[in-house]
Amino acid sequence: MAQKPSIPKGTRDFSPMEMMRRNYIFSTIKSVFQLYGYLPIETPAMENLSTLMGKYGEEGDRLLFKILNSGDFVAKIPEEKRNQLESKQIVRHISEKGLRYDLTVPFARYVVQHRNEISFPFKRYQIQPVWRADRPQKGRYREFFQCDVDVIGNKSLLSELELIQIIDDVFGKLEIPTLTKINNRKVLYGIAEYIGETEKFINLTVAIDKLDKIGIDKVLEELRNNGFSEKALDSVCEILEFNGNNEEKTNFLSDLLGNTETGKKGIEEIKTVLVYAKSVNLSYEPEFDLTLARGLNYYTGAIIEVIARDADMGSICGGGRYDDLTGIFGLPDVSGVGISFGADRIYDVMLEKNLFPEETQSGTQVLFVNFGEKEEKYCLPIVEKMRKAGISTELFPGAAKMKKQMTYANNKNIPFVILVGGNEMENGFFTIKNMLTGEQQQMNFDKMLKLVVS
Repeated sequence: MAQKPSIPKGTRDFSPMEMMRRNYIFSTIKSVFQLYGYLPIETPAMENLSTLMGKYGEEGDRLLFKILNSGDFVAKIPEEKRNQLESKQIVRHISEKGLRYDLTVPFARYVVQHRNEISFPFKRYQIQPVWRADRPQKGRYREFFQCDVDVIGNKSLLSELELIQIIDDVFGKLEIPTLTKINNRKVLYGIAEYIGETEKFINLTVAIDKLDKIGIDKVLEELRNNGFSEKALDSVCEILEFNGNNEEKTNFLSDLLGNTETGKKGIEEIKTVLVYAKSVNLSYEPEFDLTLARGLNYYTGAIIEVIARDADMGSICGGGRYDDLTGIFGLPDVSGVGISFGADRIYDVMLEKNLFPEETQSGTQVLFVNFGEKEEKYCLPIVEKMRKAGISTELFPGAAKMKKQMTYANNKNIPFVILVGGNEMENGFFTIKNMLTGEQQQMNFDKMLKLVVS
C-alpha cells in the first residue's frame, strides 16, 4: 500500500480561500509600504552560513536550518572527527549554506554587495518566507512569511516615527486594534551600567526578553544562575516592576540612569520619539515598555513590538535600530532601522476575530450556468464582456446537471449565478440568482452588470 503523503511539521499547505485571505494581508501591507516610498527587493531562500551564523545569538544559531553540501559531503569530514557525536564539530565540514532565519541580515548583506547601485538612505520592503528549526506551536511555525520594511543609511529618529506610522496605518486598514510598545537598547545597556553588570549585557537582555513567557521570578532565577548579584537583581526587579504612564517612566529612568552615559542617551531618544508621535494623528499612542528587550543581538537603539489587543497571540510585528549590521560585511557605520510584520500571526488573529472582508471569500463573482452547446455559444461573448468590465466570471465547463453546477457555485462561494436558456436568448434578458439570499431576478445586461458591481 502506498505511503500516505505528508509535509514536515511546522509547515502548511494553503487552500485557495486561505491564499485569497493571505494575499489580502500582503497587498494591504504592500500598499502602505509603497505609500511611504519603500521599494521591493528579494533575496535567495538560502544564504552562505558565514552570512547567517553569529548574527542572532546562540539560540538563533541553533535554530538555523543548515543545508548539506552536494555530493559526498561525508568525505570532507576529517577522519579523526567522523566518530564524534558532537554535531558542532563537523557541521562546518558538511554544510556551507543555510535557509535564511530572517530578512534583515540578508538585507544587510544585499546593501553591502550592491552599495554602488543604491542611493542612501535606502528604503526597501521585502515579503518572503523564512525558516526556523523551532518547536511548532500556536502562532509559531518552521516556515513562515515576514513582511519587512527598512531604511538604511540614516540615523534620524524620524525614521522610527515613520515606522510607527506604518504600523498604525497597516493595522488600521486590517481593522486590528493593537498596542505598539517601544524601548531602546541603550536604555537596557544603561540598566546594565547602573547595576554594574555591563559585561553580562547579553545575558540581561536575553532573560528580560522572556519576561512575558516565564514571569519575573524565572527571569531573576536565570540572571542569578548567570552570576548576577542579589543587589543587582533587586535593582532589576525594581525597574521591571515600575508602573506608570510614558512621562512617569521616562522621568523615573532619567533619575535612575542620569549618570550612565549610554542610558542617558537612550532615554533622550525615547523622549524624542514620543514627542514626534504626539505630533501626528495615530490611532494609539505608543507605550514605553521598560520590559521590552527583543533578544536579537544586532539591535543597538530603538526597539519596537506590536501586540493585538484582546488576542492571545504574542507579538505580530517588531523590529528596531541596528547601527552597524553592515559592518560585519565590510561596510561600517551604516545605521538602519526596520520592522517585520508576521503575516501568519496576523492571519490567525484576523481569522479568530472574523476580520476578513467578504471579497476574500471567493475569487469568482459570477457563474454562467451551461445548458448546452447553443447556450454556450450565446454566453461566450457575454462572459468575455463581463471580464472586460473587470468582473471575475466563469462559464461552467459542460452541460452538467443543474444540481452539480449549483453545488460548484456554493462550494466556491460565488455570489451570483446567471441562467440563460431559450426564453432568455429569445427575449434578450438574463435570469440572475443571488446565492446568498436565493432571490432571482430577470434583467438586461446593463442592469445585471450594475447589480454585480454594486
